[in-house]
Amino acid sequence: MSVSKTEETEPRATSRDWMGLAVLALPTLLVALDMNVLFLALPRLTAELGADSVEQLWITDAYGFMVAGLVITMGTLGDRIGRRKLLLTGAVAFAIASLASAYAPNPTVLIAARTVLGIAGATVMPSTLALITNMFRNGQERGKAIAVWATCNFTGAALGPVVGGILLDHFWWGSVFLMALPIMVVVLIAGPLVLPEFRPPQAGRLDLTSVLLSMLAILPVVYGIKTLATGNGTATVSVVAILVGLVFGIVFVRRQLRLENPLLDLRLFTRRSFALVVLALALAGIVMAGVGLLVTQFLQSVLGYSPLVSALWFAPMGLAVAVGTMVTPAFTKSLKPSVAIAGGLAVSTLGAAVLIVVNSTWGPVPVVIGIAILAVGTGPLFTIGTGLVVGSVPPERAGSAAA
Repeated sequence: MSVSKTEETEPRATSRDWMGLAVLALPTLLVALDMNVLFLALPRLTAELGADSVEQLWITDAYGFMVAGLVITMGTLGDRIGRRKLLLTGAVAFAIASLASAYAPNPTVLIAARTVLGIAGATVMPSTLALITNMFRNGQERGKAIAVWATCNFTGAALGPVVGGILLDHFWWGSVFLMALPIMVVVLIAGPLVLPEFRPPQAGRLDLTSVLLSMLAILPVVYGIKTLATGNGTATVSVVAILVGLVFGIVFVRRQLRLENPLLDLRLFTRRSFALVVLALALAGIVMAGVGLLVTQFLQSVLGYSPLVSALWFAPMGLAVAVGTMVTPAFTKSLKPSVAIAGGLAVSTLGAAVLIVVNSTWGPVPVVIGIAILAVGTGPLFTIGTGLVVGSVPPERAGSAAA
């Protein structure tokens, strides 16, 4: 495919930018790993800390709960105060909270530490992606850089159970958190040297009312859905929580449409391609997370494998995501983005069909084949979709779009 005149005139990335990408890959991979790293550690952790069913739920989900509630706020905050500054601040908090999680003496302390981890994780993810859009202005180079970011992000989430299983085979359950310390030390040392700071000259103020409304909209809905699904609360409480969140969501939307500098530019969703890509990314993320949870529990609880053996059987899912995301830039040279995404999702459908029909009498092989096919097909969506979202806004709004 020939290079356009626009791309020929766009500034090329320097060696410092590529080194910066390597630094950004580390926290991206770590934060994604932490999302699912407790899947295989949960049985042993529960036994040693004496966590009940409700505490198990929050030990597993407090992290993702806070990321979901704060990622939009943190992405916009990075646009206001500087993306590198937010990233480094989040790295410090992530390291401290990881240390506290590793040596938590009881479920309450672990839940609190995981909550802080989620807040820190919400600062890291949009900062890394927004910095990539600032560092790589050439379209082709930006596509490759986003492919690396997507590989670290989505492969990290898929490999979380694998890393957890390997560590559990040699160390105690708290070891799954300690891997964050050396990574964040590297980020804190190398980040100021190779990462540029980006803060628009007219950044505007952070609307704290919008921040509060966004949390009041997201957190009750997530809480209501989770308690409704797990049966740990009454159906009435769950439904009320969802309705409360939706009401605050409506208020949040109306406020954003009135503000000159909104926390989240909802007018972007009037673009059909943008709205469809965001919806597809959300649904694909739900499917991947759900499959990861169910398959890891199936390998341990139904087939009776140890954490290490379960981790090895589950590894093809992460590897398949990596293959799918990294080969996507090559496919886009000959295929339209829409065709590449649709083709990949068609492949994922085949993998999902395999998972629907397997049962315990067939052993682990069909399950592994199913998750690998499903995962490799998501590569074009994760890579191209992420690029379309962050490329739809000017650089000064990249943090908000990344969130």
